[in-house]
Amino acid sequence: MTPTATILLLGSGELGREFVISAKRLGCRVIACDSYEGAPAMQVADGFEVFSMLDGDALRATVEKYRPDHIVPEVEAIRTEVLAELEAEGFHVVPSARAAQLTMNRDAIRDLAASELGLTTSTFEYATSREEMAAAAARVGFPLVVKPVMSSSGKGQSTVKDAAGIDTAWDYAAAGMRGDRLRVIAEAFIDFDYEITLLTIRHKDGVSFCPPIGHRQERGDYRESWQPAAMSAAALASAQDMATKVVDALGGHGIFGVEFFVKGDTVIFSELSPRPHDTGMVTLISQRLTQFDLHARAILGLPIPAIVAPDASASAVLLADRDAQNFAITGLADALAAPDTDTDTAIDARIFGKPVARPYRRMGITLARVADGSTDDARAAAVAAAAKLVIDYR
Repeated sequence: MTPTATILLLGSGELGREFVISAKRLGCRVIACDSYEGAPAMQVADGFEVFSMLDGDALRATVEKYRPDHIVPEVEAIRTEVLAELEAEGFHVVPSARAAQLTMNRDAIRDLAASELGLTTSTFEYATSREEMAAAAARVGFPLVVKPVMSSSGKGQSTVKDAAGIDTAWDYAAAGMRGDRLRVIAEAFIDFDYEITLLTIRHKDGVSFCPPIGHRQERGDYRESWQPAAMSAAALASAQDMATKVVDALGGHGIFGVEFFVKGDTVIFSELSPRPHDTGMVTLISQRLTQFDLHARAILGLPIPAIVAPDASASAVLLADRDAQNFAITGLADALAAPDTDTDTAIDARIFGKPVARPYRRMGITLARVADGSTDDARAAAVAAAAKLVIDYR
């Protein structure tokens, strides 16, 4: 059978794995790429290539080898100038080379949001040395949040309470940086009520939204997410308006994970990823079409139906706590057992199949959907299920 499209996936983690499954259901041929062999998406793809996404020559050679219909980034750290060259030569970069370039670095997307689009953001400054960071902190004020301009899953992010913490925060940010630019963003700590991810789909017929997703983070990385997140109509309308402005400015078709802080009816833009979002893993149980299905449909120019999440749903993360190559994940039967509650609760899980464990690495998630309960009920069920999964180090 001739595939509907050939997709070159750049980055092959757990999000890429679910995207490959969605794309293959629609008849696509997928080649998964990452810096190590045996990555989650490689295990379900039609083929794979191993190279650093920051190796521009290897990236170009792989594109020329497969001549894909769509180049789909799944990670931030990519040689984006090569993507721009390839797009100029006629290759389709998802959602666009511009989006990949601007969102690869927190400074570029923050400048777009704050300076060009006029979106509400925190007060922030950039620094390329610990001395610059100390000066920025003096102007921004404490407490402040420090992040590398390029990182993922919270790596390198910390909160600084006073001047004594600057050196430690700088060293931690430098160690957690991805790519080859040593630069951090220092932003004022926001006293928010809650934070959300608004999954925003830009497609051939316009812009659509998934119901808002609430999430809890530790060390800058998500530990739980739930949908739908409760928020006022005014706050939701403001978030949707800002999300539409930024995705229209980036262009292209696909799903965008747009993050906001919310204080009452005030919505503050935080970050954006032009790809499926880790907090959106909850859509694997909450929506008929997951974020990965919607991403694939938008890329392929297929219709996007109305999106609903009728039941309260949640996800919870399984984390490794040490470096290991020889391990097994046990307790799945106990984790998937229906909880003994008055609610109609469904439990599911995803084990990512990562070949190596390391501290704080996500190794799997549990999912819960409650037909007649609240998001608190769903969260409790997902967390309880995750607690029954055990990483057996051998």
